[in-house]
Amino acid sequence: MKKHLVLASALVLAGLSGTAAAADSNWFARGEVGRSHVNLDLSGVGNGSDNDTAWSLRTGYWFNPNIAVEGFYSKFYDQSFTDGVDSANFQLSAFGLGVVGKKNFGADGNGFFIDGRAGITRGKIKVDSTFGNGSDTSTKPYIGVGVGYDFSKSFGLSLNYDHHKGSGDGVDITAKTLTLGAEYRF
Repeated sequence: MKKHLVLASALVLAGLSGTAAAADSNWFARGEVGRSHVNLDLSGVGNGSDNDTAWSLRTGYWFNPNIAVEGFYSKFYDQSFTDGVDSANFQLSAFGLGVVGKKNFGADGNGFFIDGRAGITRGKIKVDSTFGNGSDTSTKPYIGVGVGYDFSKSFGLSLNYDHHKGSGDGVDITAKTLTLGAEYRF
């Protein structure tokens, strides 16, 4: 599966490289903040879920008004628990690389838009507790959709929903985020 995702990403990037030279292109920086809903399924133990503040820092390149590539770092979960004697801190984060598609409905690239994104993430879960410390990583696909408004060719706001998965030694994790994003293009 990983080989297929890497191959598909390479083919998309190769096909877009010629388009980049001819298009009116822009780098972008995007910050997102909102809520995450994290589900954890621990084999042989059970499952649970919790919510936390989520944030993401993204950067990328718009090859044309409709297609971009992005790289990002996201923090989905960071909570500490204690019962007075024992304590634990759980953190869930990811680095990712993907492709973004966007359809703008306004004149001159301004106004309302919808977008979608997909790619791969390298997720990490980290646990520090009185019983010991550990971490695990996995590489999985992610998908996301958004709706927003571009106020100018340089700035827009959006509401985004993203779905990330991760797994480790007997652990399956799903992080669903709903965020407000601000994007600056330069």
